[in-house]
Amino acid sequence: MASTTSAPKKILKQGMLDNVMRQFNNSANIIDLNPNIRKILEVTNNELVVHFPVRMENGEVEVFTGYRVQHNNALGPYKGGLRYHPTVDIDAARALAMWMTWKTSLAGLPYGGAKGGIQLDPSKYSIAELERITRRFTYALGDNIGPELDIPAPDVNTNAQTMAWILDTYMSTKSPNERSKNMHVVTGKPVGAGGSEGRDRATGYGVFLNIKFWAEHKQLDLKGKTFIVQGFGNVGYWAAHFLEKEGAILTAVQDAFGSVRNEEGISVEKLLEYTKTNKGSIVGFPETNPVDNNEFYGLDCDICIPAALGNQITAANAPKIKASLIAEGANGPTDVEAEEILLQRKIDIIPDILCNSGGVIGSYYEWLQNRNSEIWSLEEVMEKLKKKLKESFSKVMETSKNRKVDMRTAAFIIAIGRLEEAYVQRGIFP
Repeated sequence: MASTTSAPKKILKQGMLDNVMRQFNNSANIIDLNPNIRKILEVTNNELVVHFPVRMENGEVEVFTGYRVQHNNALGPYKGGLRYHPTVDIDAARALAMWMTWKTSLAGLPYGGAKGGIQLDPSKYSIAELERITRRFTYALGDNIGPELDIPAPDVNTNAQTMAWILDTYMSTKSPNERSKNMHVVTGKPVGAGGSEGRDRATGYGVFLNIKFWAEHKQLDLKGKTFIVQGFGNVGYWAAHFLEKEGAILTAVQDAFGSVRNEEGISVEKLLEYTKTNKGSIVGFPETNPVDNNEFYGLDCDICIPAALGNQITAANAPKIKASLIAEGANGPTDVEAEEILLQRKIDIIPDILCNSGGVIGSYYEWLQNRNSEIWSLEEVMEKLKKKLKESFSKVMETSKNRKVDMRTAAFIIAIGRLEEAYVQRGIFP
């Protein structure tokens, strides 16, 4: 039960979709983007909505709704994550797919942008049920994904195990002599199932590296600097892990269950171990005090890392932020009104399409290894990742200086400019 349509000529702009469109139009105006190319980039190429039944462990059938939005593939196959969350809908998928297009273009990867997922709360389902849901979703997507067409990856509430289920289901639909050619249909897989060393930490490591590059640019030492993190999943944990090793001090954390604080510092590794025995929650961690969720962004710190969902920093809490730097580990965590306030207050923002691009770069390296039947060491992957991110950061800072614009606008200018060049050189069919 699926419907595939081209995107409408006019997209309803709500929430994150409104943000990404305003960001796009602002940068497009600055570079005087070709109006014909603007028409192409402001809409998505394809939108897939699937409704599929799954039998639950109690014997009852539940019907789920899944999404896959493919924004643009001018530079290469569609690339982007799949998330399992109640907020997943067509507008969220459109916005996130567009951000992926800008992210892959900025990083100089041979990819376009896509995004999707299933509208559900995974905490309400058993592991066995989540496996059946994932496999049925993969089957419903069918040939709308593929190693040279559209390559999904983990996102919110999905992980390496999710990708392994997708891989196995997708390969089971292929003939035996085709299966070995389809290992790179997804990235973010377990290492034993064709995944890459370092992919688990790539996004968080990239957030850390961008913060380090920023500090070097400002001639600052991260040792002794305090930071707070919203979201203690894969991205939040690894970013905090590497910052702590650099001498920075984690002073507060917020997750879906609540917020905790210790001005003297919170051990990243001890907090991780605690969550493993506390149903994934940080709440109640010893030597911390609870904090009202609404007060989290107003806490004293040098660096703030939103690494959860979109639209978390708004006009309501932006005036309270005391950090000197916002490093966007999540996609679209800062809305447009909040950004205006932050920039007026001289607070730097490392934009999501740069800050968390380590994940898609790591995915690209996994895809390359699968495609070429190669296996790279962890050290090799991390060194390549660092070099790639340094190139992107330097380009953004140079553009920001030359154009006299903020870092997000500079990043969009680079990303959109690369796409414009591709369309100008190739032309428009027919």
